[in-house]
Amino acid sequence: MTQPFDTVPVARGQGVALWRQIADELKSDILSGALGTEEGRLPTEKDLAARFGVNRHTVRRAIAELTAEGILRADQGRGTFVSERLITYPISSRTRFSEIIAAQAREPFGKLLASSEEPATAAQADLLGVEAGTPLIRIETLSVADEVPLIRATSWFPKALCPGLVADYAQTGSTTKSLARAGVTDYRRKETRILADLARVEDAQLLNIAIGQPLLITEALNVDPSGKPTHFTRTRIAAERVQLIVESL
Repeated sequence: MTQPFDTVPVARGQGVALWRQIADELKSDILSGALGTEEGRLPTEKDLAARFGVNRHTVRRAIAELTAEGILRADQGRGTFVSERLITYPISSRTRFSEIIAAQAREPFGKLLASSEEPATAAQADLLGVEAGTPLIRIETLSVADEVPLIRATSWFPKALCPGLVADYAQTGSTTKSLARAGVTDYRRKETRILADLARVEDAQLLNIAIGQPLLITEALNVDPSGKPTHFTRTRIAAERVQLIVESL
């Protein structure tokens, strides 16, 4: 929520640079929740310059310092925003979105965006241990924490393994719960490839980030306790909200 501020000129001639005083004042306001709109946007440089009785260049220097510290972030064409507290997302043999988010006192939610049935390509068949042309179920999902979108994912499952997957995911919002309904009570991450990319239009819209913002990409193969593949997933993660932690086994 936007808060009105009285003009509070910074102290001059006290041995502390004006931009540093402004940065400290802004940091205090941000940590107390007193600064920024509901979407986290910082007031304009003009408004901040008027508040502190300085020129825009001085304000710009303070903002640059807080951006370097990770307290603020600049979205090209949109403005400057208060950075959100990063979600820590461990990558291990047991990676479960709902468990990870709940453990950080946030509310997880999975939304089914789209689904389709398609024949396995040669590459997909090799990954999932099936014959080329085997029917696969593909689902597009959006994983959210406290109503903030974090991860867009595309997953492929052998249809024979979980024929009711689409309806189950629509009801549960959880891959783990959906597989459990199909009799797969446990699975583990066999391997994960981590890449990087820039957000294009559709990912940017779904993740509520600016086009061109960095994405973390993971490509993961999951298997059941016997080592049989259960599904392959490719995720696009909002890098400004999530940090990946690779855990040693």
